[in-house]
Amino acid sequence: MPLLNKVRTAVSGGSGGDTAPLPLSRLRSALTLFFALDGFLFAGWVVRIPAIKQQTGSSAGDLGLALLGVSAGAVVTMTLTGRLCRRYGSHPVTVVTAVLLSLSLALPPLTHSPLALGLVLLVFGAAYGGINVAMNSAAVDLVAALRRPVMPSFHAAFSLGGMVGAGLGGLVAGGLSPTAHLLGLTVVGLLLTAAAGPVLLRHPSPALPEALPANPSHASSTPGRSGARPAGARRAVLVFGVIALCTAYGEGALADWGALHLAQDLDAHPGVAAAGYSLFALTMTAGRLSGTALLERLGQTRTLVTGGLTAAAGMLLGALAPTVWAALLGFAVTGLGLANIFPVAVARAGALAGPSGVATASTLGYGGMLLGPPSIGFLADWFSLPVALTTVALLAAGAAVMGYATRDDRTRAAS
Repeated sequence: MPLLNKVRTAVSGGSGGDTAPLPLSRLRSALTLFFALDGFLFAGWVVRIPAIKQQTGSSAGDLGLALLGVSAGAVVTMTLTGRLCRRYGSHPVTVVTAVLLSLSLALPPLTHSPLALGLVLLVFGAAYGGINVAMNSAAVDLVAALRRPVMPSFHAAFSLGGMVGAGLGGLVAGGLSPTAHLLGLTVVGLLLTAAAGPVLLRHPSPALPEALPANPSHASSTPGRSGARPAGARRAVLVFGVIALCTAYGEGALADWGALHLAQDLDAHPGVAAAGYSLFALTMTAGRLSGTALLERLGQTRTLVTGGLTAAAGMLLGALAPTVWAALLGFAVTGLGLANIFPVAVARAGALAGPSGVATASTLGYGGMLLGPPSIGFLADWFSLPVALTTVALLAAGAAVMGYATRDDRTRAAS
């Protein structure tokens, strides 16, 4: 394992005295910026999809196939990124993938055919998947060094960055061409990477899971770190990945079908219908901002179980309520419930198996976000949209059950 991943970096920063808090606080700030940047850049791309569709002359089907490039690139790269993080360290990989993501964002408006757009989006998706695994791996290491459950705060930064990126994109969409807008975002991404990247490169990961625990009495009971229980660790990582899948399924489903449910099934005004997902995203962000305090108070098991059951109850209300305002309340409760499940699942997978655990959980979670919208569509055709949306509640309840069932794995994995 290269020196980039050694624990010594947790106390680097000067001669004499305990200087650990300074680099750790700087690492947290830098990583928070990268999470926010990721959400900001991705949201900036999403709001320009209609203009890119028109520019490339794509039909709805053509655009759908082209957008699969993002998914394919991300899923393929996530597993590879876990290996790169193990070899070179998660911090350098985060910086490199941030540069690639920023640069690739300028490419879609330069295309003039669905095929070219799809090829470009493969590159964009590869960078997007790569930075998600790398920065989550870095966050897992930092959480271990800080000894505080701050993982939700990083994901809150991603959500806030997405909200800012979408809001800014909506404001400038009428006055700027997609080329100018996305090129501007590329410049912003490169500048922010140049500002925060050196912090990560000077202060590499303070506590990679393989380096812990030092106490031999813990090694025999810690899956995935000592090698004593590799099969158990792999099983636990897969379970946490499925938990991430269950919750990301709900996020993808609400993003694509929430507004339609409000408008079609409850006759909501278009503006109110559009506010449905915004309300969901807002409460999810608020839930993540308070996630650290919640985890410190309840612990991981109760946070997972409470979150899953809360999301299940909220989604049943949102899907089956007879009035618009009750459905909106259900969407808001669902956002609060789902807020911290994905961050906790990824953090636990990373603590059990390092970057490869993060890669596995992220890949499964991303797959859930891709699986949600088409699954809801098929079920809506067979039954109805409200019935289809209840599957979000079903999977959220399943995540709660799995979270409770894995409590012993978390106990054994604690150092």
